[in-house]
Amino acid sequence: MSIKINYLKKTYNKTSANLVLFTDEKYKINGLKKYLSNSEFSYINDLLKTNDLKKNLLIFEVNSKKKIVLLSIKNNFKTSDIENLGAEFHGRINYGKNCDYFLNADSIIAKHVNFLGHFLHGLKLKSYEFTKYKSKKEKRIININVVGNKNKPSNQHQLKFKALEEGTFYTRDLVSEPGNILHPDEYAKRLNSLKKHGLKITIYDEKKLKKLGMNALLGVGQGSIRGSYLVTMEWNGARNNSKPLAFVGKGVCFDTGGYSLKPARFMEDMTYDMAGSATVVGLMKNLALRKAKVNVVGVVGLVENMVSGNAQRPGDIVKSYSGKTIEVLNTDAEGRLVLADALTFTEKRFKPKFIVDLATLTGAIIVCLGSEYAGLFSNDDKLSKQIFLAGEEVEEKVWRMPLHKNYDKLMNSKNADMQNINYIGGAGSTTAAQFLQRFILNKTPWAHLDIAGMAFSKYGGALNSSGATGFGVRLLNRLIEKNYE
Repeated sequence: MSIKINYLKKTYNKTSANLVLFTDEKYKINGLKKYLSNSEFSYINDLLKTNDLKKNLLIFEVNSKKKIVLLSIKNNFKTSDIENLGAEFHGRINYGKNCDYFLNADSIIAKHVNFLGHFLHGLKLKSYEFTKYKSKKEKRIININVVGNKNKPSNQHQLKFKALEEGTFYTRDLVSEPGNILHPDEYAKRLNSLKKHGLKITIYDEKKLKKLGMNALLGVGQGSIRGSYLVTMEWNGARNNSKPLAFVGKGVCFDTGGYSLKPARFMEDMTYDMAGSATVVGLMKNLALRKAKVNVVGVVGLVENMVSGNAQRPGDIVKSYSGKTIEVLNTDAEGRLVLADALTFTEKRFKPKFIVDLATLTGAIIVCLGSEYAGLFSNDDKLSKQIFLAGEEVEEKVWRMPLHKNYDKLMNSKNADMQNINYIGGAGSTTAAQFLQRFILNKTPWAHLDIAGMAFSKYGGALNSSGATGFGVRLLNRLIEKNYE
């Protein structure tokens, strides 16, 4: 099933077309008389006396071929509420054979700027399905035909919404792919194809990474028959030499845990251990598609954490790109090793205004925050506040967690500069972030988003069905749009 939005100049057939109209929160429909026949108006008016008017949406089947949908616009609606209403609408029409709906934009009475654009955006985001490997695919198309002369989003706004949807869907696609398909070799190839959108793509393979001294990243992937890569994606939309914004993502395409082997139960979910990188990729695609007027770089480390005769052992010591040495006490604490090299490289190579990294880094963050908030750790109050507010606006929420020098002692090693896990216990997410902070060498404003509880949903959310959520693309796009464009 797919959604198609059509902006029409013609009117609709009042006798047989499904009709979508908007009303106030009390369902006063006197202003909608001109869109309805007399019998339809009387029929709906009578039924409204017995319906639960606290609902956001009511559907009336006026005959076997026609439905009339009334959508209630609350006085205190936020942008996220509008998008959620669009998603709810999708859930109610996603069945049956009559798949053409005529949405009358003139019936929108809201004062909110671009109400219809956000409504349709929420509908589209909710419509996503990953059916690539289904042998039988449903070919049903739901047509949303927008009629009326008022409240239609401008061409520019339509472009922005479409870019954001495509970026989010690309992230969801990447996270949904199985590990036998989207291994690091294939992932690097797909990123190279993004050149067609105007992104500058640079791929560092194992040979180049060894020359650079990225031994922390390489150590994670050395047990796999697949290659390990660092890929940079540059978008120069400001057309000047201003410092770029930098986003870094963990791309562990499959995580067995290495010799610190994960339990078999739920290991199949470890195909999404590359969700941080997928968010960065989806964000970069979105920025390129909408021609964002800002300079941005995305950096992702792509590896596969496997068990083999050549795999990293617990107790191994590696020298990172920064020059600092790491004792690998647990091979399942691998994401921070990938990010360690990627963070230092990003800071040194691009000298950005700030760095935001994203990773499905710890199960501990799920214990703390469940699947409602991503964990935010940062060395910069201004950047933290900007991320928090952007998350509130698009309902991709974050919650700031502590960093403090007192946690450093839990990550200090007797045999190297540091160890990659805290074996004393407690503060798993904070000590992981504290570890990452050691690889920001020049006091660059930095934030770490632990999205382990947000990247994949067993039960679905307001704007996504169960599976990959695409968390972070809309959040970071809003961060950029609001503060840096």
